[in-house]
Amino acid sequence: MGIDTQGMGAPMTPEEAAKFKNSKKEYQPATVTPRRLFTPSMAKELKILINEVLDEREGKMDYQTYFDPIPFRHLVTEEEPPYDGYQCDLVG
Repeated sequence: MGIDTQGMGAPMTPEEAAKFKNSKKEYQPATVTPRRLFTPSMAKELKILINEVLDEREGKMDYQTYFDPIPFRHLVTEEEPPYDGYQCDLVG
């Protein structure tokens, strides 16, 4: 008993080899999931930041900035207060 190093498989009988050779498998291309530099939560914060900068430039900054942490203080047992400024539709 030995291992066929060419195919890295165990030895086959001629019947098994013929059966294997005649079995056609349909080619299934791999699914590629693109990698992103930023996590969904980082992308959400970047989107909020960009929109806040554009609002500030246009003089529309009539809401609390997301990046000032003081208004968002909360106890560990509580949820973070909601951000009522620019609403981002990204899940994060």
